[in-house]
Amino acid sequence: MTGSRAEYGLLYPLMRLIKKKAGVNLQLIVTGMHLSPEFGLTFKQIESDGFTIHEKIEMLLSADTDAAITKSTGLGLISFAGAFQRLKPDWVVILGDRFESFAAAIAAHLAGLPIAHLHGGELTEGATDDAMRHAITKMSYLHFTSTESYRKRVIQLGEDPKRVFNTGAIGLDNIKGLKLLSKKKLEQELAFPINENTILVTYHPVTLEKDQALKQMNQLLQALDKFPELRIIFTLPNADAGGREIIRLINEYVARHTENTRAYTSLGQLKYLSTLQYITAVVGNSSSGILEVPYFNIPTVNIGDRQTGRIKPPSVIDTATDARSIVSGIRKALTPSFAAISKKPVHLYGKGDTAIRILSTIQRFGKPSTIKKKFFDLPS
Repeated sequence: MTGSRAEYGLLYPLMRLIKKKAGVNLQLIVTGMHLSPEFGLTFKQIESDGFTIHEKIEMLLSADTDAAITKSTGLGLISFAGAFQRLKPDWVVILGDRFESFAAAIAAHLAGLPIAHLHGGELTEGATDDAMRHAITKMSYLHFTSTESYRKRVIQLGEDPKRVFNTGAIGLDNIKGLKLLSKKKLEQELAFPINENTILVTYHPVTLEKDQALKQMNQLLQALDKFPELRIIFTLPNADAGGREIIRLINEYVARHTENTRAYTSLGQLKYLSTLQYITAVVGNSSSGILEVPYFNIPTVNIGDRQTGRIKPPSVIDTATDARSIVSGIRKALTPSFAAISKKPVHLYGKGDTAIRILSTIQRFGKPSTIKKKFFDLPS
């Protein structure tokens, strides 16, 4: 199942592999932001990529309050129950920690369906997603983590080591497997010239810091004003609580800076990764700045606590959320000395062969006769 554009981009290599593999049948449930005009109706991109959507689950309300997210989760839970009953899958593959994934996991678990969970064991201490990720882990049968440290944490949660596998971050498969766009083609697609002073900004609400989205985004925009020489590409946030406030502020900022800024609801995986080839740095609080961006040998300025707890390579600069700290982080990222640090290869999250390792493991396990599990106690 996929509920967001970022999640789909990560699942794409596994979906493509399943589709081509003999003896395996891909069923696809699409939900959340994919079905929302406000977030770009990205289910159309999934279809244009050649995938058949078997179920569309409408669960996203047109509000981003805590109550709306809770109600959306409830709607999703009801609808996933029906979808699983109709599709009767042998496995349910779920990535990450969002509320859409949480609803799917509850429905699959209660239906007795085995879950293969990607990216468990990680920490994002500034987000409600942190608890949902660990809850999904406890409902899942197979676990595919992005580092050995995260594998150990899943085992610490009581999962049998025989069902927990360090396969690396699946987003790296796209870097290795996609034919990325040339600079000329990319600039045509974006309708925006890119030079050596171009940065990409992605900022999401920190869901455990209530009512802070507006304040934090204003601080980031004030910091960007200190760099008039920069060209800025904004990608808009997900449908989390407070996300629409951030979108409004970004659109207003771009309207005031039409010469050197652009905002995009969804770049899609191909354009997003292609953009990383040609820019100078990434600024914001997205996990991509820690997982994928370092493989393009460029710095990441990671703002605030949203990614606190993740293992970070040397190319990541952590800052607070106030404008002064962000300015300091961006200045450091733009120095030749830090650019040199960022160019040193570090493979914390694997080498781009995650999808084949996941699928071969699922096939090896076959269809479990039961999803009963014993709690695995660590040796004293």
